[in-house]
Amino acid sequence: MRSVSYVQCVALDFAGSLFPHAICLGDADNDTLNELVVGDTNGKLFVYKNDDSKPWAVRSCQGMLLHFLKEEESTEGWFHLFDLTSLNSKHPDASGHHELAGAEEQKPVFKQHIPANTKVMLINDIDGDGKCELVVGYTDRVVRAFRWEDSSENSDHVSGQLILLKKWLLEGQVDSLSVNPGPDGSPELMVSQPGCGYAVLLCTWDTEQRDAATGRDGSGPSSEAPVRDVILHQTSGRIHNKNVSTHLIGSIARGSGENSGSGLFALCTLDGTLKLMEGADKLLWSVQVDHQLFALEKLDVTGNGHEEVIACAWDGQTYIIDHNRTVARFQADENVSAFCAGLYACKEGSNSPCLVYVSFSQKIYIYWDVQLERMESTNLLKILDCDPEFGSLLQELGVGECRKSRGCTERRRGRAAGR
Repeated sequence: MRSVSYVQCVALDFAGSLFPHAICLGDADNDTLNELVVGDTNGKLFVYKNDDSKPWAVRSCQGMLLHFLKEEESTEGWFHLFDLTSLNSKHPDASGHHELAGAEEQKPVFKQHIPANTKVMLINDIDGDGKCELVVGYTDRVVRAFRWEDSSENSDHVSGQLILLKKWLLEGQVDSLSVNPGPDGSPELMVSQPGCGYAVLLCTWDTEQRDAATGRDGSGPSSEAPVRDVILHQTSGRIHNKNVSTHLIGSIARGSGENSGSGLFALCTLDGTLKLMEGADKLLWSVQVDHQLFALEKLDVTGNGHEEVIACAWDGQTYIIDHNRTVARFQADENVSAFCAGLYACKEGSNSPCLVYVSFSQKIYIYWDVQLERMESTNLLKILDCDPEFGSLLQELGVGECRKSRGCTERRRGRAAGR
């Protein structure tokens, strides 16, 4: 395991406190460049752009913000939808920020009350219909899926509501939600379970609706056997602590040209276990570290199309692991309360791989351009031997033949030792 150092860092001002899931990277204003969005426990939403230490935009809502992507969810169950794309057509203040916008502009374009005590949230296509659903995990071990039912007559006004599709009850606490390709390439909704386990939640509402329309209740003699809608999995035969929290992330890219099939997903636990899985039961590798891991991300740090697994501990120790179990670690300067990784436009004009840490000292640290030429360790001479210019320079210095003869002598000695 080798240590890496990243020095390109910007510090952003953040005076609030937040939950670990209330932070994400994404294009919030449709300019193709990613912003950083952070929500605090007082109901304020902060949007940061580029390397500006001050928020580019601020929005307020009711309740403590627990989790969001482009929408946000509070502990009281209020779902808020804000439109930040309109800020591109408005003039910022003298400092280039939009936090002084009027009260009407700060109101959400849509608001709906759904069941409270939200813990985690996911927006993704979980049933393969090409449209994204809203999936919410709750503190009472329940997961609910919602679909947006649009009733607006034009695109300038948002009108509609979230319709409940299904409710699942899990055996253990829900700490993360993700989507991963199944064996046939269709999406599978996955939820982490304590003890380095997970469950696949089946999206059976289409079947249930057909049965309801035809009057079938599954009790007739010709009906099919009832389908389980929660399929539990353990990732190994070893008994894990059933009380330790687990995080999960799926759809880990393995590069173009790779064989298709079940997707790659990773799990980490608070007691330091990291695993990379392919499909339901194929363990690719397992790593044990001596840190408490509370956040799990994916990020291509080598630029080869393979996304590495990124895990962060409370003290800022960050592990970067590739598909071959090569490990690199990076130490942030402070203890952290939240972490995320992804692409961010820290400098104007392009997105780059970034690691984002929220410290307990009211600062957000963004390490940008976190790239590695390679993950695996290598010999310097092997790299130089691949460079034609290196050989010609050695010959000009008169050391090329000497190096070759030394190599032949070493090989002869090796053969003699083998005899």
